[in-house]
Amino acid sequence: MEAGIPDKLFYKIGEVARLTSLRPSILRYWETEFSDLQPQKSRTGQRRYTRKELEIVLDIKRMLYSEKLTIKGARIVMAKRVRETVRQEIETTAEHSNSNIMQIIEEVKNDLKKIRDSL
Repeated sequence: MEAGIPDKLFYKIGEVARLTSLRPSILRYWETEFSDLQPQKSRTGQRRYTRKELEIVLDIKRMLYSEKLTIKGARIVMAKRVRETVRQEIETTAEHSNSNIMQIIEEVKNDLKKIRDSL
């Protein structure tokens, strides 16, 4: 957890603006430019940012203000991160699936040996 960020389930747009030193209008604009930034709205229409979305805001701010990327450049960086995360998840799932398949094959082999021995 980053210093100075309270541990909450949701943050209102005013809280996010205060924590990130950004105007609410900037946050609303970024929602239109970054598909990863889509806070839910309450029944009253108040934006409710999750901690993950708050971290995305801080990441976008860093890319735009510190690294001097354009919005398009920041979108490209974020898309690459998403692709890398998905690739890693697929590889992990494939490794787990292969392990399960090998375990099932071993069990079938052992069962077949037992059947052969009982004949």
